[in-house]
Amino acid sequence: MKAEKIMLSPGKMKLKKLYILTLIVLAFTGFGQMPIFKRYYIADIPGLGWSADFYMTHYIHYIGSILFLGLIAYFIVDYFLSERRRFKLSVSSGVRILLLAGIVITGIFRVFKNFPDVVFSPGFTVFIDIAHLGFAMAFLFSALGFLIAGSGWVRKR
Repeated sequence: MKAEKIMLSPGKMKLKKLYILTLIVLAFTGFGQMPIFKRYYIADIPGLGWSADFYMTHYIHYIGSILFLGLIAYFIVDYFLSERRRFKLSVSSGVRILLLAGIVITGIFRVFKNFPDVVFSPGFTVFIDIAHLGFAMAFLFSALGFLIAGSGWVRKR
């Protein structure tokens, strides 16, 4: 059963596009943290030479993360202050929220790991790194699956 299409205001449509663009940037720069762009000649594509620079992708990922957290905060506040009376969260949104929470929590630990005075054991560091990647991959694949299935974040009450 396909969900009913919910029409968004022009302002919310722009925020949705910004959300999707931010996800694309975070996915690209997140994979850039692993040294694969130079190894697999992606950095040799005209205009993508910057992608082989670890620090460049690192800083862009941090800026994208700040924007992403801001968008998440906005959508949470907007839902609870104005949209909750008209819409309810779908089952697919529950899955996405859990995966996003995993991404955010493991991302926070990854940021802490980069502070000079914070030391994690090698095993915990590997766990956090793989968990962050795992949550991100699960989120991207589930979002693709929900997009194909037509399952949005909210349903009309």
